[in-house]
Amino acid sequence: MPMIRAEFISGKTEAQKRELVEALTRETARVLEVRKESVWVVLKEVEPENWAVAGTPLSDR
Repeated sequence: MPMIRAEFISGKTEAQKRELVEALTRETARVLEVRKESVWVVLKEVEPENWAVAGTPLSDR
């Protein structure tokens, strides 16, 4: 069973998250030749102050 974990900055709409889950599921099933029912997707939203790039939190950018 494939499991995909996607982390991203919080603030995405429910519709965006739903579309992401559907696309990840569909394409993973296609590429790995497995049933969509066997694909698990876990979404993790991270607050900007807890995500940094080049030593700077995104909340400071």
